[in-house]
Amino acid sequence: MAKPIHLYNTLTRRKEEFEPLHAPAVGMYVCGPTVYGDPHLGHVRPAVTFDLLFRLLRYEGYKVRYVRNITDVGHLENDADSGEDKIAKKARLEQLEPMEIAQYYTNRYHEFMDRLGVLRPSIEPHASGHIIEQIEMTRAILEAGYAYVSNGSVYFDVQKYVSDGHNYGVLSGRNLDDMQSGGRSEDFETEKRFPADFALWKKASPEHIMRWPSPWSDGFPGWHLECSAMSAKYLGETFDIHGGGMDLMFPHHECEIAQSTAAQGHASARYWVHNNMVTIGGQKMGKSLGNFITLEQFFTGDHALLSQAYAPMVIRFFILQAHYRSTLDFSDEALQAAEKGLERLTKAWNILASGKIKPAAASTIPSPASLLAECEEALCDDLNSPVAIAKLFDWVRHVNALNDGTLSATAEDIQTLRNTFDRILGDLLGLTPEITAAAAGNDRLGGVVDMVLEVRQQAKAAKDWATSDLIRDRLATLGIRVKDRKDGADWELD
Repeated sequence: MAKPIHLYNTLTRRKEEFEPLHAPAVGMYVCGPTVYGDPHLGHVRPAVTFDLLFRLLRYEGYKVRYVRNITDVGHLENDADSGEDKIAKKARLEQLEPMEIAQYYTNRYHEFMDRLGVLRPSIEPHASGHIIEQIEMTRAILEAGYAYVSNGSVYFDVQKYVSDGHNYGVLSGRNLDDMQSGGRSEDFETEKRFPADFALWKKASPEHIMRWPSPWSDGFPGWHLECSAMSAKYLGETFDIHGGGMDLMFPHHECEIAQSTAAQGHASARYWVHNNMVTIGGQKMGKSLGNFITLEQFFTGDHALLSQAYAPMVIRFFILQAHYRSTLDFSDEALQAAEKGLERLTKAWNILASGKIKPAAASTIPSPASLLAECEEALCDDLNSPVAIAKLFDWVRHVNALNDGTLSATAEDIQTLRNTFDRILGDLLGLTPEITAAAAGNDRLGGVVDMVLEVRQQAKAAKDWATSDLIRDRLATLGIRVKDRKDGADWELD
């Protein structure tokens, strides 16, 4: 029987028990990337956060339809209703077709997310592939009286929506007075009736590359509309979970709720889940601010703020060490600490997987039977990955003691412990044993060191202490520390 999962619902501003509409089926929609550049650390956090939720739901026995979109049209500069399309601008600068830009960076996004252990969604719709659905939703909103046509563009009528008793601000907590400057002045003066009105459909200017025919003009859909249209198409008018970064809460998700309510008569998602931001020096990391570090730069170390390259699993672990609703501030020192912490966990995990621990008739360790339940309970409590990780760290010293022979465990306890590490670190947290550049790239080195230690063991057996000490000391000068045990020796990199 599945354990109850509790999630913080931004819509109600409280943690609630998750109860799907049609259990065991779960519908989850998450806002994906706008594909006009390489992904950076700010893109990793929502990807990893909702990958963790996806994994947890499936682990608890739910059948999840996970929809994560690709924005390849309609996302204008500065997230406003005017300016150039981000992808079209990149295409113009590089003298390429916009879809060539979108495809290239979609491929790059997939490549990097795969390396980070992020599972592919069930469906990955593209905004450009759902123009018909977006036109139909715009038509429905117009027919309901919550939109108007202006100079070939269609805008959502926020004042009419509010005057009819709807709460535009139900998600973000903003009120209409705070939104007086919701649109750029040129839009307000020439097309919009009210500054907070937002575009459902934009008439394309003569130089605009990406355009489609519609009843109102040759143009393109507004950025907010795509998610309302695609979530309704693949998950139904009402579905379980809508996720994304906290920076999307307003205006993007607020507009989604208004659009869906206007077109359907009710809102779409029942649980709205938002991850907090990645910051750098206390400021949000993002392309628009120019303070981002791409994943490729993390993997190569080619950035002024990085002292070294970091393996994908270190980046993933760095994200998971913080609760998804807390701010995560980047620093090179924090990544180094995450790398060391992950190496400790990985070493214990590898010891359990190696079969080197000899079972005993009785255990002198605490019973590991409750560890899996405790970690699972932490993750079911609003994805509390830091608590789950802390509980595993508590057991690292026991695993090391078992390996050293200073503690003992029965075969059943050893297997239980191994299964727990496999399920929590592997199945749920999505980590793999090949963690750091040192660990991932040194399989051959490991084989050589093991062979040298076998020679050393033979020397010890022959009481050739000089050779035994020479091998140990020479390995130490290479940064390889030898740890003698009762039945052999282990090694680790300093």
